[in-house]
Formats: sequence, C-alpha cells, structure tokens
Amino acid sequence: MTATAADATREESDGPRVRIDAGELRGLDQGSVHAYRGIPYAAPPVGPLRYRAPQTVRPWEGVRAATEFSDAAPQNKKYTLIGFREYQPTSEDCLTLNVVTPARPATTPRPVMVFIHGGAYLMGSSATPLYYGNSLVERGDVVFVSINYRLGALGYLDLTDFSTAERPIDGNLGLRDQVAALEWVHRNIAAFGGDPERVTIFGESAGGNAVTTLLATPAARGLFHRAIAQSSAPELTVDATTARGWGKRFVEMLGGPEAIDTSTSEELGRTGNHLMGEVNREQLGVVPYGPTVDGDFLPEDPEVAIAAGRGAQVPLIIGTNRTEATLFTKMPGMGKPSADRAAHTLGAPQDRVDALTAAYPSYPSVPAINRLIGDFMFWAPSVRIAQAHAKHQPTYFYRYDFSPKTLDLLGYGPTHASELMAVFGVYHGVTGWVMGALGDRRIAMRVSDGMQRDWITFSRTGRPAGEWPTYNGTSRATLVIDDESRVEYDPSAEIRRAWESFEAARR
Repeated sequence: MTATAADATREESDGPRVRIDAGELRGLDQGSVHAYRGIPYAAPPVGPLRYRAPQTVRPWEGVRAATEFSDAAPQNKKYTLIGFREYQPTSEDCLTLNVVTPARPATTPRPVMVFIHGGAYLMGSSATPLYYGNSLVERGDVVFVSINYRLGALGYLDLTDFSTAERPIDGNLGLRDQVAALEWVHRNIAAFGGDPERVTIFGESAGGNAVTTLLATPAARGLFHRAIAQSSAPELTVDATTARGWGKRFVEMLGGPEAIDTSTSEELGRTGNHLMGEVNREQLGVVPYGPTVDGDFLPEDPEVAIAAGRGAQVPLIIGTNRTEATLFTKMPGMGKPSADRAAHTLGAPQDRVDALTAAYPSYPSVPAINRLIGDFMFWAPSVRIAQAHAKHQPTYFYRYDFSPKTLDLLGYGPTHASELMAVFGVYHGVTGWVMGALGDRRIAMRVSDGMQRDWITFSRTGRPAGEWPTYNGTSRATLVIDDESRVEYDPSAEIRRAWESFEAARR
C-alpha cells in the first residue's frame, strides 16, 4: 500500500464512532470533545417531499462520516458566512443536526442542551462558528445538539390553501422540523451519553420564538424538560388568517399555483424577499414568516395556551437585552430612528402611541426610540410569556445589560444577540483578547462564566445556579446581567404598565 493510500485509509478509520437507529457514525476527535456533524434527522425534503412534514431517514450501510457540517437551508448567501470569504453551502437537503460530547466516557447520563438558531426564520445555520457548543460541553459535562430546519417560504409560509390530492402541502414545516429533531434526540441521544429525560431546548431571537412556540406544541410534549428563550419574539407566531393571506400574496407574486413546484429555491427566495418588502412597507418590522396557529399542529396561540396551563409544564428561563433594537436601526440604509418610524412600527392609532411613548422620559430621543422598538419586539411580549408561564411552572426572568466597550463605542450597547457571546463562551478565546485591549476581558469572562454556570445548572437541575428568585406577577424578580449582576424587582414598572394598557386596547 502506498503512503497516500495508507493515509487515506487511516483518515477514514480514525475518529470516535457511535451507532444510532439509522446506522453507524464516525465523528471528529477534537481532544477534550467529540463532534458529530451533519447527521440527518429526517429524509431530504426534496422533490415530492418539498412541502411535506419531515419523513423518516432511510438507514445506511457501513459507517457514515459525520465530520463535516451539511448544507444550510436555502437563504441569501451573505447570511451563510462562516469564515474569511468562506460561506456554508445551501440546499433544500438541510434537515440535519450536530452533536458534541465530552471525550471521556459518561459515568451517568449527561444533561442535553439543544440549541435552535435565530435569524427571523429567513437565515441562519448550525454551522455558524459561534454555535459550535464546545465551551458548554467542556465546562458543563453536557451533550450539546444544534439543528438546521427549513426557513423562509419553504419552512414558514402557510401555503396549505394550495394543497391538492396530487400535491399535498403540509403547514408549519419549520416547526415540524424542530419537533422531528427533538424526536431524534429522544430516540438516539443515549448513544452519545445523553439523558433523554433531561433535555433543555434553548434558542435566541427566532430560535427564542421557537422555544416559546414549542411550549404550546402538543407534538413536542415530553420531548424536552426545561426551556430557555433568549430574546424571543413571540409575535412571530401568527394567526391562520394572517398567515394564509401572506401565503396567497406570495403565490401571486411567484406566478400562480403551478410555480410552487417548478420554482427553484433561489426563485422562491427572491419572491420571499419581495413579500418581505411589501409587508414591511405596510408595517415596519413585521416578518411574514413564522409558526402559524393552525388549529392543528399548533392548536392555539402560545401565550393563550401557556396562561391557561395547556403549555409544557417545564421550568423556563426567559429574558431580553437592554438595547435590542440598535442592531436593526443601525443597519445600512435604515436611516436615523424617528418618531414617525416608531409609530409605523407600532401600527396603532396616534392617541395610543402617544399614551405609550409618554412612559419613556426622553422620547423622542434616538435612545428612547430604540428602547421603544426593542421593547415592542422582544421585552413586552417576553414579559407576558413569563407572567403566563409563572402561574404554572418555575420561571426565571433576566435582562442582559452587559456591553463591552467595543459595542459601546460603536453605539450598539447590549444589543440583540450580543448575549450569545457570553452564553457560548467566546470571550475566553480570541474575542476575549480583543476585549482585553480595551480593559474588558476579565469583566467579559466573568459575565460569560456566570451565564454559562446558570444555563448549565438549569439544564442539570431545572433551576439556575446563583441567587436568582423565580418570577411572578407581584415581585417580578429580574436578574440584571452586567459587570456586577444583581436582582431587581419590577424594573421599568411604569413602562411595563404602559405596555399592558397598550396591549389591552389592541386586544
């Protein structure tokens, strides 16, 4: 055998192995952890399965290499950046997940943390380096899982009005994908040393919305046992009438029902962007993609179900960041935040807008407008979810206030998604050294250590590690995560009451 052939044989035989229900996998030995990437949890949703609920994986013969991330769901290429001039490929064959485990064998089954990425249900991938999960695994002795799911028109438009006997179309495809991934975890995670009875789902932004939606999804019941919703946008989940209206507009833009099957994923994406533009012109900030309250797979609005005790009876951590909206209002082409844009975002009569904005002392300054928009999208609805869930299960609320000097200098502050750097431990790596140049490194690492400790302990026991009281409708205990974290009771009470009045008038 030549040296080259011997090297190739060794490369194919090296690496940890595990057998799951569909066959044997060979992963990556990364020293302290083992990683298994690109594992299919459902059959490729292509051809006749394009608009169908996820189907069972076909078993394979031999050993399947699980050493590379698989394709991301179809989306704009610019959203798939994973390195310097390196982009993750995309395709409709995207229903895969990744598992990271400690390299040392488990003496007892380990807690499992399943991460659902965000991206407005339009973008994102489990291959994003931020989401690797190695730090959580090394620090917490947990098993980490990250998933892909269908996005945009292929995952989150309700096209069921165009279903026929010859071409059936299922609804809530992205949500169904997430449930299918959790079913895979339930069946297979013990093979990786994980405990199928201690599964925590956690996600950020659209991933946070997925968490609060899964709380009310009957098919997900029993598949997870704790939940963490970071910057959830609960109102991404919409009623059936609205969702079907968007679906009809999309099909009209596409060229009619016959184009549903014949269009490429690129054509679907372009049409989806066109729909997004039209909807945003009608009400700024509205995303026409999200789970649908269809009376079937998702029987009722999650907030209603949770408040009535019909949601999953599991402990919950939920919270938001102090300046969520600066990430969006500072995007190129957005222009300076204005009172008119804020009113457009709220989509309410002027008298109700005036009553609400009176609770923001410096309104209409730019910081106050940013705070208002962030509260509208994330904080106010998350408070409602927390209050509803706290009636039935232990609930812990947080506000992320920490901002490294780099984000402060750029005018972002503790903006949307910035807490992910703490949760995934990136401040301990190269990013931490960059922070060190401005004197932030030790503080950032301390913040990260605290969040990881709470998230990991919660996944293990159902309660955070530190002194963090449960949330209720009276004390409203909130952990403020900052240079020095602290508990505050009913912070921003006047603003909260203003939002309650605003929502009461709307409903």
